[in-house]
Amino acid sequence: MSTDALDAGLLILRIAIGIVFVAHGVKHFVNREKTERWVASMGFRSPTVQWFFMTFVEIGVGLALAAGFLTSVGGAGTVALLFVAFWTVHRDAGFWITARPDEGYEYVLVLVAIGAALAVVGPGEWSVDHALGIADALDGWVGAAIFGAGFVASVGQLVLFYRPSEAAD
Repeated sequence: MSTDALDAGLLILRIAIGIVFVAHGVKHFVNREKTERWVASMGFRSPTVQWFFMTFVEIGVGLALAAGFLTSVGGAGTVALLFVAFWTVHRDAGFWITARPDEGYEYVLVLVAIGAALAVVGPGEWSVDHALGIADALDGWVGAAIFGAGFVASVGQLVLFYRPSEAAD
């Protein structure tokens, strides 16, 4: 495989996942009150704080991944956001996303896998990280460690804010 083909594939993955995250962030921004009620109904304390971080991390992660800027950090943001989504919304619904009324975790799994792959492999040459000369410093084992930090952050969020027994009706 040529380097250009690999870079094109990585660019396609980055843009696709970037669009997904930006779209979710914009949806939550536009529907602030609805999003705050939703996170409160799941049992999150401080729904306004949750809305703020959810919205702006989704937008920031999406833009960063699409541009290939601090790609490993974007991968960490991916796991931080999606492990919380998995734990609070998707895990009890099973694997299939079409399991109604709840949605299974297959989609969450795919997005986490893309984020992990980008964190470990790096963004490719067609990226801001490469243009700045920092791509090689942030991928590989460093990228995997940064990705792992996203998991730790998500567990911290759940420990500090998630109280399903206190869910609003």
